[in-house]
Amino acid sequence: MSRLRKNLVVAGIVTAVVGVNLPAVAGFAQREWHEYQINRDDYKASHGHWSFLNVPDRFKVNAIHAALLRTGKVLIVAGSGNNIVNFDKGTFNTVLWDPSRPGQPDEFKHVDTPVDLFCSGHVMLPDGKLLIAGGTLRFEVLKDKVKRAAGPLVVKNESPHLTKHLPEGTLVAAPDGRLYRTTTMIMVPPATKTETGVRGRAKVTPSETKVFAESVTEGASGVLDAADGSVKYEIQGLTTDREKSNLYAMGGGMTLGKQDFQGIKDAFEFDPVTERYNRVQNMTEGRWYPTLTGLPDGRVMTVSGLDVVGQVTRDNEIYDPATKKWSPGPRRFFPTYPALFLLDDDTLFFSGMSAGYGPGQLAMRPPGVWDYRHDTDRLVPTAGAPGGLAPDETEAFTPVPGLPEPELNETGASVMLPPAQDQKIMVLGGGPVGERQPGLKNSTDRTAIIDFRQPAPRYVRGPNLSHPVRYSSAVLLPDDTVFTFNGSGDYRGRGDSNILRAEFYDPGVNAFRQAAAPAVGRNYHAEGLLLPDGRVLSMGSDPLFGNGEGSVPGSFEQRVEIYTPPYLHNGERRPVFTDGRQQVRLGGRAGFKTPDGERITKVRFMRPSAVTHVTDVEQRSIEIDFTRVPSGIVVTLPTNPALMPPGWYMMFGVTQKGTPSQARWVHVLDGRA
Repeated sequence: MSRLRKNLVVAGIVTAVVGVNLPAVAGFAQREWHEYQINRDDYKASHGHWSFLNVPDRFKVNAIHAALLRTGKVLIVAGSGNNIVNFDKGTFNTVLWDPSRPGQPDEFKHVDTPVDLFCSGHVMLPDGKLLIAGGTLRFEVLKDKVKRAAGPLVVKNESPHLTKHLPEGTLVAAPDGRLYRTTTMIMVPPATKTETGVRGRAKVTPSETKVFAESVTEGASGVLDAADGSVKYEIQGLTTDREKSNLYAMGGGMTLGKQDFQGIKDAFEFDPVTERYNRVQNMTEGRWYPTLTGLPDGRVMTVSGLDVVGQVTRDNEIYDPATKKWSPGPRRFFPTYPALFLLDDDTLFFSGMSAGYGPGQLAMRPPGVWDYRHDTDRLVPTAGAPGGLAPDETEAFTPVPGLPEPELNETGASVMLPPAQDQKIMVLGGGPVGERQPGLKNSTDRTAIIDFRQPAPRYVRGPNLSHPVRYSSAVLLPDDTVFTFNGSGDYRGRGDSNILRAEFYDPGVNAFRQAAAPAVGRNYHAEGLLLPDGRVLSMGSDPLFGNGEGSVPGSFEQRVEIYTPPYLHNGERRPVFTDGRQQVRLGGRAGFKTPDGERITKVRFMRPSAVTHVTDVEQRSIEIDFTRVPSGIVVTLPTNPALMPPGWYMMFGVTQKGTPSQARWVHVLDGRA
């Protein structure tokens, strides 16, 4: 029977069934017809295909973070999984998944997780380890659940000869005698003594250590009104005269308002070989929702996050993997989880997209270029600021104009369009800050593109998405397209607003085309990343409600889907690399054996993902020059580490039809070494 005749027969059967049994079996028939349609070979060749990953129950976790390791395995980090019961019990989870071992006993593996890495930040280091920093110190308490007035304090030490450990529960007294207790242990360092050059005189700068405190009594009796941070609290339990005269706490009022999440200072390197977290030096600041961005010299810029008292910090830090230590970075404010990309001139671009926390005022979150190397954190006179001085937030930061609907920049996706040499950044979708704001849409179908090759770069509106959406994933593919999928039209999928959509953006024609729709809706805490075989992993989702009326609490989505793009359904045999170098220096040349050299029309080196909360600043696809030789191809790498930061990359050979090879892992070394 011909394919055409088969299709007509199936269509006739479905029509007959629906006609006889409406409405009882109409839904069933439509589902059957849909299944038939999406499984046709010609449909897969044009739209791709979704399938479910079989995850054993004991390995199902609330996927909050995902990173592709240079071993080809995927690190799935849940921490407490946004579950306060797990947090209180100290139950923290990480799972490793090996896509190359389907159905084998070692396909999945649990990894000991030392602290709650829920809502941490992560980035790939040049040696292939994953730096992961921050996480959860304390869960938020919503206003209607707050029982004790509380607020942040700064413990000051004016003695350069005194170090003091203050345990959790240390009491502090307000001027009127009301008592508050600290919620965590702190170590108070000595003051800093600096010689002035005048004999017998030195300048002493008190040390400052942040801590959160709550009233010892419940209710309004613990509320302390104060307009600024000028209230001096006396620390109880000090025993020596030196302690009593040099240690004290400063703070503002104590309120019954909402208490935000608080971040930890812990940092680890995850080793993909030993498959263990290895502790490194703590950060100076606690961070919850930070962004980590790799720099050309292998160091890592770490910005933003809620600190140990639940405030967005502007005290950025830089991690050096050579020493495994942190140092202060230039101070600058960014909202939490800012999309911060390294440009090829060694500046950092904030796309304007972020997730989570930060002021709603647009003036506090403009997209722009940050010349971090020359940011001196200069203080300028500012009316109303403490001491009349405030940091100059414009120095070394150049805002870029043109972004449409800038009030809808929360939970929008950002990508550096392929190839990275074009230096174009695209933003997709988004919504207002927080839940809902009067007069603002819940989401947008906007895209916008900025081209840094232009003399005066500015955002230009791109083609609209198929739906207004926030929390959408956006994954770079080796054929130079962007695959964007899922998301919801409202905050955390409220009102059954998840959107089963998927589409490709082609930078060459500046247009979208439809892809097969996923079976599972996803919103907050969803991730998507490219696998070494060219497929796309999709998992996670943390809806606010489980039904459209909002009467049933949502449950975390633990099903995992994998998308196989059309280029793996087009009938063409994939190129194959049989041998080649594993290490290549920037600016260097290397040969790779393949019988398919004549069919390969482009080579891409793609940096593996480290994604969370729609934020993945690791993704980049580098166009690689190559020449054909009888045994295969010879590639020549770029010389600029700001374009191609040293580290491990997936090398794809791609045919004229867009069919990619299986990735070959290559370690790109700094050419200056």
